[in-house]
Amino acid sequence: MRLLFIGDVVGSPGRELLETTLPQIRTEYKPQLIIANGENAAGGRGINEKITKQFFQLGINVITMGNHIWDQGEILDFIDDYKNLLRPANLAEEVPGNSYTIINYNDAKIGVVNLMGRTFMPPVECPFKAIDRLLEIIKQETDTIIIDFHAEATSEKIAMSWHLAGRVTALLGTHTHVQTADERILPGGTAYISDVGMVGPYDGILGMAREEVIQKFITQLPQRFEVEKQGATQFNAVLIDIDLETGRATTIKRIRYIND
Repeated sequence: MRLLFIGDVVGSPGRELLETTLPQIRTEYKPQLIIANGENAAGGRGINEKITKQFFQLGINVITMGNHIWDQGEILDFIDDYKNLLRPANLAEEVPGNSYTIINYNDAKIGVVNLMGRTFMPPVECPFKAIDRLLEIIKQETDTIIIDFHAEATSEKIAMSWHLAGRVTALLGTHTHVQTADERILPGGTAYISDVGMVGPYDGILGMAREEVIQKFITQLPQRFEVEKQGATQFNAVLIDIDLETGRATTIKRIRYIND
């Protein structure tokens, strides 16, 4: 099976690029499972129900989230209605939503998990302990397990990759919006990359308009960041080939398009 995992989709530029680019990607690479991180999809902060429906209509099978999960307040009204819209697994047990899902593909099952780091991130439960508990549940159904690890620190992502090497099919980093060139297959068949990258503005600063971000660094005063609407856009993703009999990844390939 071939998995397409799409990096953080940022604002309307990201959504528009996703809508035009995804059909081309599907034609060229023929993925059977598509996952996208949507935590910046609504104006750069969170996701709403209209965008959630749009993503699924585009053929995305699972939407993962991150630290902006609750930024669009309406998500509390609909998150429980979509089993394939995932929130991080290491949030408080009382919060709504699903932290993992099981996808059926032919005669196989694929588990998808959303997880969040805690280094330079909002306070959450230990992701290492959380995933250990969750794997005990998911592995009762399948050994093919894909994890979106939404985290800031590269060291935390790499530590998690070795913690899970040979135990999951793929550990894919999101959140920092800059695609890294460290994709590899770890011992035991776990595909890894520190950050998949983003879909959206290329000429912004991590997708945001430049001037406000620069002023924030210079003055240290509060600024309201807005999605960059001008200039080039970028589409970042990874393709992973998976042996469903063993649950091991066999290849991982970066995709990166810049559109002027």
